[in-house]
Amino acid sequence: MAKKKQDDPPKGSPAWMATFSDLMNLLLCFFVLLFSMSSVDANKWEEVVASMTSAFSVFNEGSTSIGDGTLIGMGTTQLSNLDEYFSSMGQSATDKGEDPRDTSDQSGEGKTEDPQNGEGKTENPNDGEGSLEKQLEEANRKETETMLDSVSELTEIYNISGLLEVGMDPNGKYIELTINGSVLFDSGKAELKKECLPLLSKVGDILKVYAGHDVEVIGHTDNIPMKSSLYPNNDMLSSARAISAAHYLIEEKGVSVEHISWTGRGEYDPIDTNTTAEGRARNRRVEIRIYNSLNSTRTKEK
Repeated sequence: MAKKKQDDPPKGSPAWMATFSDLMNLLLCFFVLLFSMSSVDANKWEEVVASMTSAFSVFNEGSTSIGDGTLIGMGTTQLSNLDEYFSSMGQSATDKGEDPRDTSDQSGEGKTEDPQNGEGKTENPNDGEGSLEKQLEEANRKETETMLDSVSELTEIYNISGLLEVGMDPNGKYIELTINGSVLFDSGKAELKKECLPLLSKVGDILKVYAGHDVEVIGHTDNIPMKSSLYPNNDMLSSARAISAAHYLIEEKGVSVEHISWTGRGEYDPIDTNTTAEGRARNRRVEIRIYNSLNSTRTKEK
């Protein structure tokens, strides 16, 4: 029996393919429409590029060859030079015949010439701090020297230069008026003698010129043991004398209590020997220190 001849398939694409093609075209148009309505955040794009670069880079020295941050900062504008980056990325310093441990600047910047041997020397980053300290020391010394000249002149005007000594701190922080203890006090006592009040009053007038500066009153004694029932030792006597002088300056001369302090040093800071009567007389003294404006920092809060 002869086989039945099959009918030829219809010409052209199947019917379902036309429908599928239409669907794909519509999807393409939809995504193109979405893309045309969207905007790219440049900052976020750079963050994504940076993240991808750090996560997937396999070249040890690729960032050095490109230049740190250059590819990220310029974005996709460097894609046209991608072949140049590709050829240079991953080349280490040893491939170029350089010592990888040599971190010196080839241009010679950051070095100073040693006048002794002419060799380059790296600058010390702390040199600036040392320079500031020297400037502060110089400012301290300059102001205190000016104060010393002024106070010395005032002692001449008030005719008290022969009753006290005027000196300056070696560090340039204050000037010091030194008054012999026998001028201010009787032996073993801390009450001011009436005869010394004119002298102390003129000292108070000098302190008024430097109102706002910190003032320190310090009492000193010799090393002879005390025999007084009122003051059991030299520490107590020197402290009481400093308080008496300071209270007179506050109550009678109007020196601000916020800027004055007092202390007793007893026999512990002698300026002369205690083996002679003359030396012990010099050690029995009251010092009044006037600090310059740069070191007047002990102001108390009200």
